[in-house]
Amino acid sequence: MKILIIFLLLFISSCNNTPSITDQDLDGNLLFDPSLYEPEKYLVSAYKPNPSDQEKQMPVLIAAHGYSATTFEWDELRNYADSVKSGILISQVLLGGHGRTYADFKNSTWRDWQASILLEYKKLVQAGYTNISFIGSSTGCPLILNLLYENYLFQIPPHQIILIDPIIVPSNKILSLAGIVGPMIGYTSVDFDSELERKHWYHYRPQETLQELLDIITVVRQELESGITLPTQTDISIYKSTYDEVADRISGILIYNGIKSNSFNSKDIYMINSHVHVMTRLQGRNNVTDNDISIQKNIFNQIIEKTNKTKK
Repeated sequence: MKILIIFLLLFISSCNNTPSITDQDLDGNLLFDPSLYEPEKYLVSAYKPNPSDQEKQMPVLIAAHGYSATTFEWDELRNYADSVKSGILISQVLLGGHGRTYADFKNSTWRDWQASILLEYKKLVQAGYTNISFIGSSTGCPLILNLLYENYLFQIPPHQIILIDPIIVPSNKILSLAGIVGPMIGYTSVDFDSELERKHWYHYRPQETLQELLDIITVVRQELESGITLPTQTDISIYKSTYDEVADRISGILIYNGIKSNSFNSKDIYMINSHVHVMTRLQGRNNVTDNDISIQKNIFNQIIEKTNKTKK
């Protein structure tokens, strides 16, 4: 307990109430997520709003990024899927409140983050798409699981749900104190590996958003304890890095145990020997190894295979 108190005091002392935001930060008034300017390059609903009968049957993968990130987090999957002619349409959804100014991010709730995922799903259903899957990274995962629990995805049950390094239990236990120390610290900041990351992630994380993050993972943890039932013929796959400084490895186990499946479902968990949080995104990171690249490629191939899988 003494060590925790000391760490907490150091944590608070390293934070200020007013961030110094520059035009080089995503948090400022200059950089915005490109999906806001050109949604047709990121959302299937904007790219193919009136699909042919054949296109309506194509697999569509709705990709949700993590807390404080942007659509950039799924660029590598999309580029790889295109390069191998996977036949999959990918919707890179920008979470609500993200990819804009610090003030927009600060004022957003986890329901706002989730709303854009649900909106894209509804647009695809309305357009007539019948083969819809979901993939989430980090915080994108509990946002998707909550939609499943609350039965928002009933119109066209998902074909696949794929979760990459889901966060249900954070590795950094200080997050659990966000509601107590948050008002005192104002915000936290992170160091980036590259200028590329600085353009696509928030450098400053308002304490209000940390509390929202804690709220959504707490809600979904409780839902998993009650049990989340998969729709008939919806498969789920969990990929979890075993040495993850953001999401504790127990997160994957809690999801696997909390998902109720039936004889029509498959439920898989893959514990990956990796230190990378969200191993499907390597661009912009320092010290990327050949093993990291191999892991990413293997996961991409599995994602494509699962999404293209024909159900009996």
